[in-house]
Amino acid sequence: MITIYSEDHRLHHGQYELIAGGFVPPFENPTRLDIIISRLKEKNFGEIKPPNEYGLDPILRVHTEDFINFLRTAYDEWYELHGGEKDAMPITWPTRHLRQVVPKGINGKLGYYSFDAATPITSTTWQAITSAVNVALTGVDLIKEGQRAVFSLCRPPGHHAAKDLYAGYCFFNNAAIATQAFIDKGAERVAILDIDYHHGNGTQAIFYDRSDVLFVSLHGDPDQEYPYFLGYKEEIGTGKGEGFNKNFPMPWGTLWPVYKDALDQGIDSIQNFKPDALVVSTGVDTFEKDPISKFKLKSENYLEMGNMIESLSLPTLFVMEGGYAVDEIGINTVNLLSGFEEA
Repeated sequence: MITIYSEDHRLHHGQYELIAGGFVPPFENPTRLDIIISRLKEKNFGEIKPPNEYGLDPILRVHTEDFINFLRTAYDEWYELHGGEKDAMPITWPTRHLRQVVPKGINGKLGYYSFDAATPITSTTWQAITSAVNVALTGVDLIKEGQRAVFSLCRPPGHHAAKDLYAGYCFFNNAAIATQAFIDKGAERVAILDIDYHHGNGTQAIFYDRSDVLFVSLHGDPDQEYPYFLGYKEEIGTGKGEGFNKNFPMPWGTLWPVYKDALDQGIDSIQNFKPDALVVSTGVDTFEKDPISKFKLKSENYLEMGNMIESLSLPTLFVMEGGYAVDEIGINTVNLLSGFEEA
């Protein structure tokens, strides 16, 4: 399997995130990809290639122009107002009982376009997030050229980003942009299987009213877990999209047998949908030692998970999302891909 990877991911390296009542160095950091790349090389897993350049047009197919422009200029506006070497972070959000207007000042815009304080914007975040999109889109092109499967090793991740909203370490929705690219290049139907521990709220929102994209997500129950406000089982899509959104929320402490059953149901839904391609939002934060997640999957479970995904016999693009147990992130990610390859 070819892996697409860019060193530009290092250009996003925030200083702090707000979590559990304190500011800590972000769990989402460049070390994650260092470990994965090291494991891929150690296992001689396959060729590692740089991405092609695609510009903003594919991003505009998913995200709004005002949101893209905000991300492009946010840090410069922040620096002009505050100076110093601090990252740009929101402090106020337009929640219930407040007007939903775009403020003129950067402090207000940061809150309008985000929904948490865990996603700092740095002076070079823009270069990193556009590079991550290129990594995903290069994978699409390789599959269109005949590759059975490709691993797009994206960073920052993307599945929490909606059309005009960033958070959860995510800015541009790499998986959604790749999905739209498949459709723009001739696919009639595309399925997205989101196996990250956290619900892909941004991906769900982007495709919620569409019947050409099936979104299937296995994740922590939003009654207990981030992002809290989406990911419930009864969210099935709206309008033309009704029935094309499948959520499988599970409680803290979920073990492999329960997870496997949910994955079986998700795979059945994808088989019935008969898509032309599959995009896998690839999170391994379901692992038992993940520091910010509460499922209890073991490293060997990812081998079986990859095998199950391969049973769909679809052109498959793996797009990297979360996973924060850095000591094992390489083992778990490569186990997933190996299980797919060796099925």
